[in-house]
Amino acid sequence: MKIAIGCDHGGFPAKDPLVKHLKEEGHEVIEFGTNSTESCHYPEFAFKVAEAVASGQAEKGILICSSGEGMAICANKVKGIRCGIGYNYTVSDLIVEHNHCNMIAFGAKYMSTEDIIKRTDIFLEAVPASGRHQIRVDMITDYENKHTK
Repeated sequence: MKIAIGCDHGGFPAKDPLVKHLKEEGHEVIEFGTNSTESCHYPEFAFKVAEAVASGQAEKGILICSSGEGMAICANKVKGIRCGIGYNYTVSDLIVEHNHCNMIAFGAKYMSTEDIIKRTDIFLEAVPASGRHQIRVDMITDYENKHTK
């Protein structure tokens, strides 16, 4: 799978171990930065990853910052993106199963790198459910198509 990944300074310490793991699992990884713990602006990286997923350059996207919140908000501003926060193992699956998320965000300040790696694996293996969940995702997409350019 082709995966786009980005982080800010708060997520940087978890990024390289995650990238290494993904490559060992056979994934192609497109990195959008940042590459240090020097303070930076998270929207820059979140938008790049989200745009890569929305355009089809990558199949899935992963964002890491201190809380996960800011990057998830940014990603969800990009048309065609559904990004949830993987705050535990169950939710890392359900954001795909129920919400058909194509991106996941993590808060490195509140979870270990090992948890981020495990939750990423869960996210990547999750399967979108049909039925009532597809109806709800279609409602979101319809709204998005009517209200964004």
